[in-house]
Parts: sequence; structure tokens; C-alpha cells
Amino acid sequence: MKSLSFGLPGTIVPPFESIAKNAKRSEAAGAEAIWFPDHLMGFWPQSLWTPDLTPLAAIQPGPHVFFDPFVAMAAAGGATSRVKLGTAVTQPFSRHPAHLAQTFLTLSHATGGRVILGLGAGEAENLTPYGVGRERAVARVAEAIEIIRLLWASDEPVSFDGEFWRLQDAVLGLGGASAGPLPPIWLAAHGPKMLALAGRAADGWLPIKMAPAAYGEAAAQVRAAAADAGRSDGAIVPGAWAFTVVHERESEVEQLAGHALIKGVCLMFGAESFARHRAEHPLGPDGGFQRYIPSRFSRDEALAAIGRVPPEVVREHLFVGTPDQILAELRELEAAGLRHAVLWNITFLADAKLAGPSFRLLEEIIKAAA
Repeated sequence: MKSLSFGLPGTIVPPFESIAKNAKRSEAAGAEAIWFPDHLMGFWPQSLWTPDLTPLAAIQPGPHVFFDPFVAMAAAGGATSRVKLGTAVTQPFSRHPAHLAQTFLTLSHATGGRVILGLGAGEAENLTPYGVGRERAVARVAEAIEIIRLLWASDEPVSFDGEFWRLQDAVLGLGGASAGPLPPIWLAAHGPKMLALAGRAADGWLPIKMAPAAYGEAAAQVRAAAADAGRSDGAIVPGAWAFTVVHERESEVEQLAGHALIKGVCLMFGAESFARHRAEHPLGPDGGFQRYIPSRFSRDEALAAIGRVPPEVVREHLFVGTPDQILAELRELEAAGLRHAVLWNITFLADAKLAGPSFRLLEEIIKAAA
């Protein structure tokens, strides 16, 4: 497992001082990268954020309390010296590609060239309620990457006549940090079109965790697209991120995995994830990233939907287990091509007292894999 590196989540919730504190801890734990989500809305309805479901309700007023990820990345960069800092992920729908290009060059200067631009096709909960469309999402992401790289490549005026954006004598004079190359671009790709785009245009691939066989098939699609584009076999780093539930006792793991907020994150996974386990998505055939908007669900509706989430879906897309069990699963995924695993600890959602212990168990996993 020496070829496997690890990422940990960046802090984007108050207090602001926790950003630097937790970034230092993640770097000390051996993480190669810290990944910051870009969210206005969280994954759970406000109606579920109550003391009977999560002790965090007494600490944080709701599940939708987030800092701007780019400001958080700058703060984390000032507190660290080695670890890379990426978005998992942002999108070029509410954020213009030119502004993303400038933002990540700025962050590159602020961190000594340690940033990664993680891009995706967007999620309904962070776009639809705010009046932002995501029609023809893959084509838009592809064009955004083209614009970003075009602006990064020159400090002279450039023009671009695209389907979604048009530049005429546009200038981005800010170059990359002298300490390193331009920021790499990673894609959160799952469907065939996005997988092909990752192979053609990305430096890294960051899907949600999936079963080893499915991961291997998707990784092969990325490699094939890269080969068709004339890129080298190692041009794209294969990664995956996963919500993680870890406890040293297997009996406790089972109880935690059945918690409403743990199962609740599965509502954002697509209908195909449920179909693989002979189940229908609780929100219908269009359920998942494209439809799930937590603010539109009452408590009863949300609990009813969560109750229809099969445990097999939880196990497929989350790391759930003891450290040894998670290590074994990581070895299987590594054999399927995985090289960078992002362990997104949510154990504490079910029991706040497990925040410290579960992070220490993640440290053990990272050290054992080294």
C-alpha cells in the first residue's frame, strides 16, 4: 500500500480558528492533501438537526453553516507548509471560469504552489435554490477547463468563442507561484461523459467511493480516454473520497452505520447505486445529486426516505468499519487502481464524543498504510 496517499477534509464551519488548528493536525497526521467542500447548503434538512438525532445540534445551529472554501484554504495554507489544499469540489456554474482561474492562482501564491482545483458538475442543493442552472453540465465543465487553462497560459489578451462563454481580449496577468507549477485540475467524474473528460483534460480523478470492481471499470474508462487523447498512462492520479465511519469495535460500527444522519448522506447518491442492490432510490429514478435539495424536505419526509436506504448502499459508498476492515477495503481499491483516498470522517454526527477517538483511528489507518 505504499503507493496509496491520503487526504482529509478541510474545516469550513465555525469557529474560524479551527481551520488552522485542524489543518496543522491533518498535516501532522500524514495527509498529503486537505480537501475543502464548496457548499451553501448541507446534506441534511434543518428539521433533522435536533438533539435527539445529533449532539452537534447543541453546538452548531444547523447543517448549513459554512465558510467560503477559498478563504478557508488560504487560512489553512498559512498554517501549514507541506500539505496540498484542494476543493472537493467547486463548480463553474455560479463561479465564472475566469474568476476560478484568478482565485486559484491567488491561492497558489498564498500557499507556495500547493493548491488543487477540484471541479465537478455541481449538485442540485447548491445551485437550483439559488437560481443557477446546470444544463449540459459536462459540456460546461469541459469548456470551463479550456478557458481556465487558456487564461493560465498567457498574460496577453486572449479571445474565446465558446458555446457557454465568450471572451474578447480578456486578460489574466497574474501568473503562477514561483514555488511550483500551475495548479492541477481534478474532476469529480462518475458518468461516461465525465469520465472521458477526466481522461482528456484532468490531472486527477476524484469520484465518490464505489465497490472495487466498479472502481476498476471506471478507472479503465479514464485511462482509455487519456490514451485516445495521446496522454501518458500516469497523467491522471486516480482518487476517491468517502464519508467514513470508524470505531474500534465492530458492534459499535453497525450501530453507527444505521444512524439517520449517516444513512442520510446516501440520498445524494444516484439511482444506479440503489439499483445495484435491487432497490429503488427513495426519491425516485432521478434521485441523487440532480434532485435532492434538503431544504425542501420536512422531518417526516426525510426520515421516511432515509428509512428506505439499504445498508448495502451505505457500505458501498462509505468506508464503514474498524481500522482493519477499512484497511482491507483500501487494499482492494488500491488493487483496482486507487492512489489517493480521502477519508471524510462523519462518525461524530452520531456521537460527538467520538470526534477525537475516530480521528485518532484515521491516523492509525494512514500510518498503517505508509
